Amino acid sequence: MRSRQRMFAAVMRLLLKCLRLGRRRRFKLLRQAGQLWHYGRLCLRSLLYNSFTNSDVVLDSLFEPVYWLVDHVTRWFGVVFVALVIGLTSSIVAIVYICLLPLILQTYTPAWICWHLAYGHWNLIMIVFHYYKAITTSPGHPPQAKNDLTGVSICRKCIAPKPARTHHCSICNRCVLKMDHHCPWLNNCVGHYNHRYFFSFCLFMTMGCIYCSISGWDMFRDAYAAIERMKLLEKERLQVAANQTYYQTPPPTFSFRQRAFHKSVVYLWVLCSSVALALGALTLWHAALITRGETSIERHINKKERQRLQKKGKVFRNPYSYGSWDNWKVFLGVDVPRHWLTRVLLPSPHLPHGTGLSWELPPCMTEQRAPLLAI
Repeated sequence: MRSRQRMFAAVMRLLLKCLRLGRRRRFKLLRQAGQLWHYGRLCLRSLLYNSFTNSDVVLDSLFEPVYWLVDHVTRWFGVVFVALVIGLTSSIVAIVYICLLPLILQTYTPAWICWHLAYGHWNLIMIVFHYYKAITTSPGHPPQAKNDLTGVSICRKCIAPKPARTHHCSICNRCVLKMDHHCPWLNNCVGHYNHRYFFSFCLFMTMGCIYCSISGWDMFRDAYAAIERMKLLEKERLQVAANQTYYQTPPPTFSFRQRAFHKSVVYLWVLCSSVALALGALTLWHAALITRGETSIERHINKKERQRLQKKGKVFRNPYSYGSWDNWKVFLGVDVPRHWLTRVLLPSPHLPHGTGLSWELPPCMTEQRAPLLAI
């Protein structure tokens, strides 16, 4: 009897203990769920309770995965884009030397021959030089160690000093001095030390494409008409073969060399015209930015700052603009008049003004201003 009572008491104690453990676990889960709920509310309120939060910030947050994908794709496909530029440019040069140059030497006057030879080779040298320098020249990076620079902030991604006009490139994963953008066609960032090479390449490539399009217009029309005639004759030849009228004389056919010549001329004109339109628009856009003393990134920053100050009744002034003409002189590195020839119209590896860490008055400026170390 006593043994049964002891067994019953043990079972009841075990049951009560299990109920207590279950209740504790239930309370623990509820407590954890409540903590997660409060933490989520706190994070959401911290993101929304910000005077700088607007629709742009929300869109940037939503598109962050897309940006990550684009950054990584651009990083790995940069070499492919560079090879594509070199391949397409080489194909155009080969067509000019193999197909067009012999025709020019046979049909043009000596004056026009000299003009085409001089201008064409000068333009080609400028394109090759500036593209090579734009690819191989580092845009410039700020030092990682702490120094005595004034007016610098700290990059939130690099956790390193960030001088004025410096921005972080998510593709290169480094801060770039006077960053304009990351160009996949260069597989390199466009910054302080290679900005002039990038713009000069765009300018001379556009000039070369326009030159080829204008010079080859008559050849393009003749080649296009010849290709249409080839298609018509090929259709007639097939009809003759289908009717089996062997007593008729078959229409003449074009040789492989003639076909290749006409198609190469059409390919050259279409490609050069397309590149001239697309790259010409990009060149005009960057020319407008240089005239205002801005980069592509600073264009958006200054636009927001201009709108913010306009609401307060103030006028925004770009601290890095010295005037339209002087901005071009600073950008191209023209200190004396002869530099327009030696540094602009001829290949020149001269460095830009300053180090990109601070922005003192360039030596080509005659107006004295205080050194600028703005945002």
